[in-house]
Amino acid sequence: MRTRNDTRPGTHEAIQSLTGPAHYDSVRDLTYSLIISHTHRFIFFAVPKTATHAVRGALREHLGPDDWEQQFLLGEQSLPIPELAKLGHGHISARQIRPHLSDEDWDSYFKFGFVRNPFDRFVSTCFFLNRDDPNFAARAMGFMKSALTVPRFRQRILVTPQNLQLSDSSGCIALDYVGRYENLQSSYDEVCSRVGIPSEKLPVKNTSKHAAFTDYYDEELHAIVANFYADDLRAFDYDLPK
Repeated sequence: MRTRNDTRPGTHEAIQSLTGPAHYDSVRDLTYSLIISHTHRFIFFAVPKTATHAVRGALREHLGPDDWEQQFLLGEQSLPIPELAKLGHGHISARQIRPHLSDEDWDSYFKFGFVRNPFDRFVSTCFFLNRDDPNFAARAMGFMKSALTVPRFRQRILVTPQNLQLSDSSGCIALDYVGRYENLQSSYDEVCSRVGIPSEKLPVKNTSKHAAFTDYYDEELHAIVANFYADDLRAFDYDLPK
């Protein structure tokens, strides 16, 4: 219970603080990287909160001077496509990049990305967005129940359903391979085998410091998240573990 002298933001204030201009998908949050390798003929779509940092770091070791990357974490790198470069982040969808590639390249390049259980990913995202609040764990469930009722929060790139980044204009998954966060290493090994580069053990980075994601769900929150990510749950065959 908050007292009269308690100056910590409540759930509503906290959500609003994370949807205002100063916090809305800042470069600090959007450190994801789209990679198009003409050398190895692949396109990597980086879905937020699916271990993209580890995968990107491993892939970058194999890039040539003519390969494309858009990211703003390790210096600024932009695609040679002004319309996409001006976005200022590497969270670029299949339907955004498709018009800028020839039919031959699109059809022949190995297109891949990784997905994560939406229930797990949503908890991880909320903790990430509130990472500067040492007391967030105590009010996490209330925040998560309210957050998806705020239109501007739902529009955040970090919250966007995964299928929207990986599907074509008809709504079908446009990738040749979709790996899983839950089986990250074996999925990455498969990617390397398919594109012809040596695999390596991926480092475990950016692990969230919170309880098991299932601990935050009651029936109400399950229904809210399941409704928002319904297409992800169907497309990638996920559910909340019992």
